[in-house]
Amino acid sequence: MNKSELVEKIAAGAGLSKADAKKALDATVAAIKDALVAGDKVALVGFGTFSVNERPAREGINPATKQKIKIAAKKVAKFKPGAELADAL
Repeated sequence: MNKSELVEKIAAGAGLSKADAKKALDATVAAIKDALVAGDKVALVGFGTFSVNERPAREGINPATKQKIKIAAKKVAKFKPGAELADAL
C-alpha cells in the first residue's frame, strides 16, 4: 500500500474528503517525525511504539575491496508493534 492508497482508506473510513485525509496523514507523520527528532517516544496503544535507537560506531568490510572500513555511529527510527497488531498478523 502506498501513500495515496492509504489516504483513500483513511478518507473512506473516517468519512473525510481525500484532501482532508491527506492533510490529516501529513500532520500525523510530521508530528511523529518531530517527536522522534526531539528524542521522544510515540506510543499508539494497540498499534505500536516509535522510538529512536542509537547504533554505536563499528567496523565493517567493503564487499568490493575487502578492506576494513569504519561505520559511524548513528540514530535510527525503530518501530515495535503493539500486542493487538502482533496478534492480528
